[in-house]
Amino acid sequence: VLSLVGADGKVFNSTQAKQLANFVVIYSPIQMAADLPENYEKYPAAFKFIRDVPTDWADTRVIHGVIGKFATIARKDRHSPDWYVGAVTDDQGRTLPLKLDFLDQGKRYTAEIYRDGDKADYRTARRFDLVVETKTVTAKDVLQLRLAPGGGQAIRLVPQL
Repeated sequence: VLSLVGADGKVFNSTQAKQLANFVVIYSPIQMAADLPENYEKYPAAFKFIRDVPTDWADTRVIHGVIGKFATIARKDRHSPDWYVGAVTDDQGRTLPLKLDFLDQGKRYTAEIYRDGDKADYRTARRFDLVVETKTVTAKDVLQLRLAPGGGQAIRLVPQL
């Protein structure tokens, strides 16, 4: 289930990271994973993000975007202090800056990052090339989001105690 339609009507596959980012970018009060359970067993890291992402948002910020080309959306969970970010692109790879100035000043956050791997590309079997990493960030940081062709990035930001 990794096919999308571009602005020009062309159907193209997407990366696994983009599919995760869509849980944030595309508003839906119901999240679902439409596939056979054994297919999710192959990708436990990706399924963790699907389990974690909420469906009810307290705040939404459009960070940047161009219709039909790319978008970055940040959303704050209504029932926790966590933020989620989804960034998606069309069939053109790109790098986008993500200013974290929407986070609470003076707090440190653990960023759980689900990003396209260095060789990810929707046109190849590498569309499942997913890297999961964590780092500590603050509202003063700017992350560089590298999006593969047909790719994306999903981030969960959890305040540190």
